[in-house]
Amino acid sequence: MQAIGTIGHQVFGRLDTLGQYLAPLGLRLLLAYEFGEAGLEKLRGENWFEHIRDDFPFPFHLLPHDLSWFMATWSELLGAAMLVVGLGTRFASASLIVLDLVAWYSVHAGNGYNVCDNGFKLPLIFLILLIPLLLNGAGRFSIDHLIRRRFG
Repeated sequence: MQAIGTIGHQVFGRLDTLGQYLAPLGLRLLLAYEFGEAGLEKLRGENWFEHIRDDFPFPFHLLPHDLSWFMATWSELLGAAMLVVGLGTRFASASLIVLDLVAWYSVHAGNGYNVCDNGFKLPLIFLILLIPLLLNGAGRFSIDHLIRRRFG
């Protein structure tokens, strides 16, 4: 029985170590893809924020719609790039959380939960996935980790 406990301890120890590399990396790459795709759509598309600007929460509804569009586009694109390499991951996560909450409030909140109805399911999922990156950082497979190791 003790041998089984020892084997289990070794297996879970290795999984814990592997998880410090792969779990945050998986979250970062998935979120980078989703936010990067949204940013590219905005970069290539037409600004529709003029039609919903009044639905933005304070203070975002005070900004010109062109500035809001620019900020949303580049927050998504730069945030995605930062997540891919794991550089400034907590800052990128915090920025994307703000963007996500504004989108939830102004675009998705009144449409229910269902994705097909443009509901709040995806913003909720993105929020839940961003929180561990904000709280725990990028993980060991990241530039943030290399910087922390190098400079303490």
